[in-house]
Amino acid sequence: MKIARVDTHSIKVPFKFGGNPTGFGGRTWTTNNILLVRVETDTGLVGWGEAFCYGCTDAVRAALDHMIAPIVVGRDAGDIGRLSRDLQQLLHLFGRYGITTFALSGLDIALWDIAGKAANLPLHRLLGGAGRDSLPAYASLLKYRDPERVAARVKQALDQGYGHIKLHETEEAEVKAAREAAGDGVAIMVDTNCPWTPEEARHMTLKLRQYDLFWLEEPIFPPEDFTAIARLRAGTGVAMAAGENNCTSFQFREMFSAGAVDYAQPSVTKVGGVTEFQKVAVLADAAGVTLMPHSPYFGPGFLATLQLMAARGQSGGMIERYHMDLEASLYGELVTPVKGHFIVPTGPGLGCDPDPDVIKTYAA
Repeated sequence: MKIARVDTHSIKVPFKFGGNPTGFGGRTWTTNNILLVRVETDTGLVGWGEAFCYGCTDAVRAALDHMIAPIVVGRDAGDIGRLSRDLQQLLHLFGRYGITTFALSGLDIALWDIAGKAANLPLHRLLGGAGRDSLPAYASLLKYRDPERVAARVKQALDQGYGHIKLHETEEAEVKAAREAAGDGVAIMVDTNCPWTPEEARHMTLKLRQYDLFWLEEPIFPPEDFTAIARLRAGTGVAMAAGENNCTSFQFREMFSAGAVDYAQPSVTKVGGVTEFQKVAVLADAAGVTLMPHSPYFGPGFLATLQLMAARGQSGGMIERYHMDLEASLYGELVTPVKGHFIVPTGPGLGCDPDPDVIKTYAA
């Protein structure tokens, strides 16, 4: 079974989240952007993947169309492990991290979708799991910079059945408002997106500690300063989470060796796909670190995360869901939790193909 063609599809779906326009990477977000990777084999099987693309869609798409597709067409679609290594080696000159690895991730996810379809099994069964038909969800709020809006959105998420809430705030007032709105006993996480020096992070962590954080996420820039995160963790007693900006298992190995985190957050659309995610999971288990994937996605990356976590033979690990209201969904109600849990799809491969009408309507 050979790879016959690789195509990319960019879609942009408008959303609302109860706040003013926000975003990361120097961009204002008004749409949820998804870069789909479609791989077709010479036998007619089609797999779908997703490459991380927030604010960098054109660059990632160019890497897939012009760097990766010419190499992989004609290769064995089922030899995923070798293809992953070969591509990493062939393309290492252009960077082991960032854009290149985002593109490789999208291809890898699509190939695993094909592997499941060829075996007529959902990916979690193909990977050896069968016991989990749903996974706990947590609401990942966007950035508001407004205590009242944070409090209102926290209450809304709790009313919708979420038991855990994550903020994207960097000031004490918003964190305090969230804790007061949630009350005791509700887990609150704070993702700061790498804003502080080590000393600034120490100062802010000590201020936020009184609000009983479940974890503090990526408090230091640069995010790969694992030694500084480890010192912050040891010096404040606050649980640390990181990893969404790590690419490949080698960066996770360095992070675990430093003793930096309690929660590891590989992102399947950024780390190298399903193949590399599995390597990270093994390292996390060996290091005694809880796997808590970064997954604020609504495309194949979301389904791949569900399948990977359902394949694990242990409880624990929550699925992240941006707390936004989308105008349309590639997967219908699969992206909406039921009583605080996501249903794991049982169709072959990732479990479900994206809606072609949504792809056509929201094509960018």
